[in-house]
Amino acid sequence: METTENKAGSTFKVIGNWDTQSKALKTQFANLTDSDVKFETGKENELLSRLQNKLGKNREDVIAIIKKGEPAKV
Repeated sequence: METTENKAGSTFKVIGNWDTQSKALKTQFANLTDSDVKFETGKENELLSRLQNKLGKNREDVIAIIKKGEPAKV
């Protein structure tokens, strides 16, 4: 998957199966729609922006929420 750099210089990378992760996000946050969680390679900032706006959270909080749903690194 692609990475994107935030203002603090750290990168965001979607790890694992985004379809599974997006379903879990929609279960956790009932107000999210398919279009809110749509992921396109190279457009990670757009995904994060949509989730920030919909959830009312900052970028770091959204990244933390996504990372909780990622598969554990072995």
